[in-house]
Amino acid sequence: MKTLVIAEKPDMGRNIAAVMEPRAKNNRTYIEGEQYIITWAIGHLVGLAEPDAYDPKYKRWNIKDLPIIPESFKIVPNPKTKDQLKVIGELAKKCNQIINACDAGREGQYIFALIQQQLKLKQPVKRLWISDLTPESIANGFKGLKDGAEFDNLTKAARARSEADWLIGMNASRAFTTKHQTLLSVGRVQTPVLALIYDRQKEIEAFESQTFYEVKAAFSQGTLQYTGVWQGDRLTSKELAEDIAARVQGRIGRIASYEVKDTRDYPFKLYDLTLLQREANAKLGFSAKKTLDIAQALYERHKVISYPRTNSNYVTEQNIEPMHKALNMLKATAYQAMAENADPSRVHKNNKSICNPQRVEDHHAILPTLKKPGTLSKEEQQLYDLIIIRFLSQFYPPAEYKQHTVITQVERDAFKTSIKELVSLGWKVLIQQDAERKPARSSKKAKDDEEEETQEWSGKSFGLEEDKPVQCVQSEAKEKATQPPKSFTEGTLLKAMESAGKSMENEELRDIMKDSGLGTPATRAATIERLKKVGYITMQGKKITVTQKGRSAIELIRHAGVELLASPEMTGQWERRLNQISKGEASSEQFMSNVQRFAVSIIQKVSTQQAAPPSMFGDEHSPSSPRTGKRSEGPTGTRTKAASGTAGSSKAAKTGRTSSAASTVDTRVKTTLGSCPVEGCGGHIIEGRKGYGCSSFKSGCTFVIWKEFAGKTISQAMLKSLLSQGRTQLLSFKDERGHPFKARIVQQRPDSGQLRVEREQGS
Repeated sequence: MKTLVIAEKPDMGRNIAAVMEPRAKNNRTYIEGEQYIITWAIGHLVGLAEPDAYDPKYKRWNIKDLPIIPESFKIVPNPKTKDQLKVIGELAKKCNQIINACDAGREGQYIFALIQQQLKLKQPVKRLWISDLTPESIANGFKGLKDGAEFDNLTKAARARSEADWLIGMNASRAFTTKHQTLLSVGRVQTPVLALIYDRQKEIEAFESQTFYEVKAAFSQGTLQYTGVWQGDRLTSKELAEDIAARVQGRIGRIASYEVKDTRDYPFKLYDLTLLQREANAKLGFSAKKTLDIAQALYERHKVISYPRTNSNYVTEQNIEPMHKALNMLKATAYQAMAENADPSRVHKNNKSICNPQRVEDHHAILPTLKKPGTLSKEEQQLYDLIIIRFLSQFYPPAEYKQHTVITQVERDAFKTSIKELVSLGWKVLIQQDAERKPARSSKKAKDDEEEETQEWSGKSFGLEEDKPVQCVQSEAKEKATQPPKSFTEGTLLKAMESAGKSMENEELRDIMKDSGLGTPATRAATIERLKKVGYITMQGKKITVTQKGRSAIELIRHAGVELLASPEMTGQWERRLNQISKGEASSEQFMSNVQRFAVSIIQKVSTQQAAPPSMFGDEHSPSSPRTGKRSEGPTGTRTKAASGTAGSSKAAKTGRTSSAASTVDTRVKTTLGSCPVEGCGGHIIEGRKGYGCSSFKSGCTFVIWKEFAGKTISQAMLKSLLSQGRTQLLSFKDERGHPFKARIVQQRPDSGQLRVEREQGS
């Protein structure tokens, strides 16, 4: 009899067949050769059943029926791919051995385990564990097949993760949804990520910009000119700043101190998936999902990169020789000039910035394979370029600089100068060459919150003579303002997800989270997409903003006393235990028992929570009754079509880790921002799309403050100042001729919401 090989996806199966059975017959859903029959899953073919599979009463969402805790979890085939599952079952009858060739990781292990369970496969199992789909890796992997039993603990960990997510997602989502009569999706990963976005947006809204002044001076010594920034306490007085600028203008100064250090910028680490997604978002504007999809195509369809869903930036000793071979391959491609100038001796097993086996778990960093790129789409080429430049940079020396730090003294005033003088481009020549071989395109260099104090210096060398005087040839007092925290982009959110938990007080949890964060490289993009789909976040260009529904979801969860649901701490606790289960150091049964107790406590706390008032729900300005999707029969009744969800389904189990109580229905929970100032009204101020208005508008209250006024956007922090004090803090404006002036926005009449600009005296 033959051996059945089950790959995770069709392309992987075809790649294996090309190596192990090159003369095999292709039968569309499987490939049969003399020794092997190769077939494939299509992601998850089987998933956890929905609650109504345990009891029909769960079709109706009722908080009295919670918690839902199955004695044993049922699994069901995915209706969309049940034919492929049937194919695997029929093929298995013809084979006396099975090879699990799903992705080498926890989720790949789970995909196979569910197929094995559903089809009741009894054949002995071997495990193919490889990190890329090159012919060499496949051939070597088949030579070194492992016994399937070696991965039993990993299977237990994967199963525990999925079932625990189901318990929390199903119970928490149904509890919050039925209690507050609007669809609220809750999940172990998505909710803490939403909390990150919510907290950042609250910081931005509460931020009050402060005006300060910076004094810059230009100095000359012979033909050399440089600039320095005045050193001292932050200047909040315009007059004082102008006095300093005036008193140093044209004066002779001296070099109080001068320090020069040799510095090096080493090549950045090789890409893992999250780092690649961050770079592609910043440089190419790709969403996290788009980057993942393109990288997967480069891996599966074009076979030009290694497995992309990796969390490692390093390689093992076994990867060093293939890296050298890939370098030689690139010499016969469009990257020839870059590859020819590379130094192979820089990539070796003792270079710990590249080769660090202890930092490689399931998969090594993303690398080019030995296959030359054929015809790639524009976006595929752009992403491949990023990967190749990062790969080639490892074969180049560091960029070298001289760091000059100068303190220039003009009588009692000191000015600091920091200059980074380029000595040798090193690996950064690749960035220059890459830009030269592409069509010119305009780009704006991202600025930090405040201007860089370090000046880049290239061309002639920088050098001062300490014992010679300098002259202040120009000085200027410049008005500046403190900047609020920046809104998340997908790239910066990915970084925050990756580093979530690093500020935890619990040292053990912090150590667990430092290498995992929220979600996995393979699921983070799906989590962000999920938050968009359920209406919790929206995109404004590249910026992510939390919607009113997202705000209210976090506030309701935190006010219920289950803050752990919105904290990375729970993920840290879970990942620690799951890691122990995968190593045979902890019991999956005990883990699940603890998760069940937590699910029960969630229900108890939400049940006693005060229901959100009707004024917090509805479309934009209107506090109308909530909608829970098509076919809804009431807030605690029928499981609606929109809310039927997939938290227990295999797809969500792999990607979203979210609950079933989610839909694309645009139902928003309104947060009260203050009391209506109209005498006798008794309503509350809530946020709409274009303004802040009274919840009692249906009763005739006309109070509204529009968000856009006099060229300014009225933030929630400004609104609260207007409601409590009748005016905002001092703001910067420009008159019709473009001249700046200071003013406040004030309420013309406290009970109307009408605003006017009140110019500061002397401004």
